[in-house]
Amino acid sequence: MENIDLIIEKLVKWLKEKVNDANAKGLVFGLSGGIDSAVVAGLAKLAFPEDSLGIIMPCYSDPIDEEHALLVANALNLKWKIVDLSKTFDTLVSSINDEIVNPMAKINIKPRLRMTTLYFFAQNYNYLVAGSSNKSELTVGYFTKYGDSGVDIMPLASFVKSEIRELARKLNIPQVIIDKPPTAGLWANQKDEDELGFTYDVLDEYIKTGNGPKEIVEKIERMNRISQHKRELPPIFE
Repeated sequence: MENIDLIIEKLVKWLKEKVNDANAKGLVFGLSGGIDSAVVAGLAKLAFPEDSLGIIMPCYSDPIDEEHALLVANALNLKWKIVDLSKTFDTLVSSINDEIVNPMAKINIKPRLRMTTLYFFAQNYNYLVAGSSNKSELTVGYFTKYGDSGVDIMPLASFVKSEIRELARKLNIPQVIIDKPPTAGLWANQKDEDELGFTYDVLDEYIKTGNGPKEIVEKIERMNRISQHKRELPPIFE
């Protein structure tokens, strides 16, 4: 990206404006140990040095995720809290008296519990919830509806994954966070690119230029088409 300093300056100004427009005080966001949430944390800290709050929400998560989340918090001198959702997840699952025929229905309870948790802190402290979804994920619908997309503002939604890495380097995010394979952390050894079936570099190239291997382009366009409902408000009958 050209003039990344100016882009960050504009992002910080935008965050301040959106929070002010909502008559709020600051920002709260999930701190997962991944690069996207780390960049949101870095931007939030610049915009609201005293009113940025990262929430670490393990839910049968890999312990390295919490370790990396704390690494980011310490690097940014960020306020943080831990809310372990494992027991909450168990309680809800055990209360659902129905056969689980689609495992993702159960797995996606995790990001939806995290959304609920973030909105508690947002309302409690008069903050807005900042999401960490990027343009690459949004294009193919690689997010949970009313889970990680259940937010007030999306500062990274115009940036593809490769641009997120550039922002991370400029915001002094620890290198181990920048280098780690992207993961949603919803099950053991889960990796974004394994699940997508193509790399972020290929996806980013398609988003920027429309080019890519024929079979992958077809897959990306199909994923975009069938996930359109996730990027829109619910239809309203008129």
